[in-house]
Amino acid sequence: MLKEKVEKLAEKVFEENKSLFLISLDVNDNNNIKLVLDGDEGVSVNDCIMVSRAIEHNLDRDEEDFSLEVTSAGVSEPLSMARQYKKNIGRKLKVTTAQEKYEGTLDEANDEQIKLSWKAREPKPVGKGKITVQKEVVLPYSDILEAKVKITF
Repeated sequence: MLKEKVEKLAEKVFEENKSLFLISLDVNDNNNIKLVLDGDEGVSVNDCIMVSRAIEHNLDRDEEDFSLEVTSAGVSEPLSMARQYKKNIGRKLKVTTAQEKYEGTLDEANDEQIKLSWKAREPKPVGKGKITVQKEVVLPYSDILEAKVKITF
């Protein structure tokens, strides 16, 4: 009951703020509500405050006691939605599939798959030494076990 009410309130907020979107919503047995947000241009503290107020002001504490936590998707959190991949085009990702691990630049992302590219050193086809070759792979979301943005300083 409480989760459905929070979902409807959150949907209304996201309709008014199209750049924000919901990653996850959890309500446990103690009515601890946790929303994790992301945004096409990132999520500010003010975005979290705005979402929190929009939900909290429309719930009645006399009816049900609850705690509410609204956070942004952390930088170390794995990507979980196609929309998150799309906003990270051009950034380096670490992607794990059942068969292999990849680390490369996210070149493309659509609703079904992503395309990563990277440079690798390989032995020359003839003679000694190595050459640098451009590699790329197309991965359907269904093959991706985990994908994280690689932070470089």
